[in-house]
Amino acid sequence: MLRRFDAYKVYLFLEGAQSLLFSMIFTASMIYQITVVGLSPLQLVLVGTLLEIVYFSFEIPTGIVADVYSRRLSIIVGLLLIGIGFFVEGSIPLFAAVLAAQIFWGIGATFTSGATEAWISDEIGEKEAGRAFLRAAQVGNITGIAGIGASMLLGSIFGVAAPVWVGGALIFVLGVVIALIMPEMGFKPTPRTERSTWRHLTGTFRQGVRTVRGRPLLVKLMAVGVVMGMFSEGFDRLNSAHLINNFVFPTLFGRTFETVVWFGVLGVIGRLLYAGVTEVVRKRLNMEDDRAISWALTGFTALLVASILIFALSPSLILAIAALLVVGITRGLIGPVFNAWVNQHIGSDANVRATVFSMYGQADAIGQVAGGPVVGAVGNWSLRAALTMSALLLLPAVGLFARATGREVGEDLTQRRAEAEAQRGEI
Repeated sequence: MLRRFDAYKVYLFLEGAQSLLFSMIFTASMIYQITVVGLSPLQLVLVGTLLEIVYFSFEIPTGIVADVYSRRLSIIVGLLLIGIGFFVEGSIPLFAAVLAAQIFWGIGATFTSGATEAWISDEIGEKEAGRAFLRAAQVGNITGIAGIGASMLLGSIFGVAAPVWVGGALIFVLGVVIALIMPEMGFKPTPRTERSTWRHLTGTFRQGVRTVRGRPLLVKLMAVGVVMGMFSEGFDRLNSAHLINNFVFPTLFGRTFETVVWFGVLGVIGRLLYAGVTEVVRKRLNMEDDRAISWALTGFTALLVASILIFALSPSLILAIAALLVVGITRGLIGPVFNAWVNQHIGSDANVRATVFSMYGQADAIGQVAGGPVVGAVGNWSLRAALTMSALLLLPAVGLFARATGREVGEDLTQRRAEAEAQRGEI
């Protein structure tokens, strides 16, 4: 047996390898489902809906493994299941196999979700873990681009299924390697009262509801979560089909390139553009100014709606690609700004913070399950109509963000000051 390595190095290796392999798979997976398996727009969306249902159904049971038995065991089992899922999907070009893969992937993802961060925090301490998270993000960006390149190479030589099943096989191998080299010296079973059980979940959910109801702004942001979910499921599953079915990619230098190569190039360009735009926004947006944040989110969301509409209705491939790149960049900007804003309005209780973010995730999932199949059904008739519908489903978020710039921000600020003063008085 190999000796156990330093936890910090194992963590960076794990995160870098996962970023590489997932990038390799995801660059090709939608193309594979559309062109090889031949899924209809509704089937594409149902695949995502099943994944969402499986993930949330198994989140608590699998969380018990990481809380009670071992973070390491949870990570290993998760990697093995995810690897099996993608291997099955890429090896068997049938709708049933793709659905089965979502079950493996969904359950595996719940085993790894949160367990990796908890493991490294146990091993090296919370303070050092923060540095590890940042370094892992940097490593992941580099290996992610390498994964896109690997997908382009494999897909153009061996066919678009190759990056999917090869990636799945390598994730399974990664699970085996991690079992041999990952240390676990700092794990202590979570106390019974803090474990992720259904009883604990309902208790924290009620606590979160009280927190949200007491702050008008958070009520609106939960509504945003539902709206975002309704828009995202259909759009994420159908935008690749729109490019493949409604446009013809050009030849370059007298050569016709595989679709996976074009999608890989777009993925790299999108990553580079996002990195540059994010740096500009980081320097210019005052993250402590509520009105500045809310107006920024209003503007980003309005731009997102317009970009989706242009993408859906464009007669030109170049214009559609440009709009799709803007969509990716804008969505990438909305996420961290939105999270920072919610964080500011929750208060200082870390347990409440985690609960409210979990509630937002549940709101997003509800939106995905409710809106995705409807958009997919429309997509069976017209992909352009389905994508237009996705943009219209997102439109209420613009109004919700815009309305949050006024009186309710002031109310939330007044309430937070009163809570802070009350806490100081108790002390």
